Amino acid sequence: MHSCTLLQDEANYQPDTLDLNTDAKAAAYWFPCFRELIVKFAKQAANSQPDDATSEQRATQFQAAYLSQLDEYQRNIASNSGKVVLGTSELLQLNETMLRRFGFTDPWLAQKQLENTSAKARLKQRLQEIDAIEREDERWTELVRGVLAGNMFDWGAQAIANILEQDSNFGLHAALDRIEQRPWLLDNLDAWLQRVQGQQQLPHKCAVVFVDNSGVDVVLGILPFVRELLKRGTKVLLCANSEPSLNDVTSRELRQLLDDCACQCSILDSAWRSGRLLVYANGQSGPCLDMRRLPRELCDAIAANETDLLVIEGMGRALHTNLNAHFKCETLKLAVIKNRWLAKYLGGDNMFAVICKYEHS
Repeated sequence: MHSCTLLQDEANYQPDTLDLNTDAKAAAYWFPCFRELIVKFAKQAANSQPDDATSEQRATQFQAAYLSQLDEYQRNIASNSGKVVLGTSELLQLNETMLRRFGFTDPWLAQKQLENTSAKARLKQRLQEIDAIEREDERWTELVRGVLAGNMFDWGAQAIANILEQDSNFGLHAALDRIEQRPWLLDNLDAWLQRVQGQQQLPHKCAVVFVDNSGVDVVLGILPFVRELLKRGTKVLLCANSEPSLNDVTSRELRQLLDDCACQCSILDSAWRSGRLLVYANGQSGPCLDMRRLPRELCDAIAANETDLLVIEGMGRALHTNLNAHFKCETLKLAVIKNRWLAKYLGGDNMFAVICKYEHS
């Protein structure tokens, strides 16, 4: 694994936004939160293998092993404070590590397939909605809002899981109504609009986009946004998980999605066939993003294509990690905070507060 060449200060790069070893308030919230979440994850794991008589027993063992390690982390806070960073990324990664240890490689596979099928059927309509917006600033605003609304579809967030379990018809437009209205908690949208509007603004050479969830998120949120970049002449590298994590899309799944979606749009189809739209594995097996652990192939592509725009999407990649990280190129970080405590911690008061952070470099 290799460090991303776009890091402004590799030696001092720290992906985690919070350190539970030094932040008592954060620790007091997140440890009980993960104890509750793991019960749901164990249930999901057992249900994902209905034909295996051992699945419930293994799910129980998974839950016990996770909780044991969680207790160990909490016991060691005092001795590790100031020495080792313990971020929420570690607690999320622990979930994936323990699931695999007990034979659960992709507990959300069936759910991802269901949501991908549903989202693909709605892609053409979404693209038509975007194309009907004549003003460039309004079109880009709707594209960004679409990415944010798509990011609502995250089975790893308790608040969203409750909504999706209760309302099977909850879709992109319902999510657009739920996300925070502007001004957002962190709102650099106007700066982004100024960057991409007008004839005098040169298009980016290459955009590297780290994507998040399957279904509505990547198909109806990310693809329309990427399509607009392609229309400007920008090459796009889509980076998805190397291994399954919650309902995050994997690079293998994303390639299949693009095969299926490209036929609905001549712009996507041309870019996909010609290599102006590419998919790379990001080297991650959890829902967060450590820019020091990228595959060589991706790092080489980032450098070779003279990447000048980095887009990081989702709570795990742009909020739990990388919110405060600095890069050598323009960076757009987009996420909906699907956790009331975290929204308040960051200074907001909306359950689905928005992070739209644009940095020139």
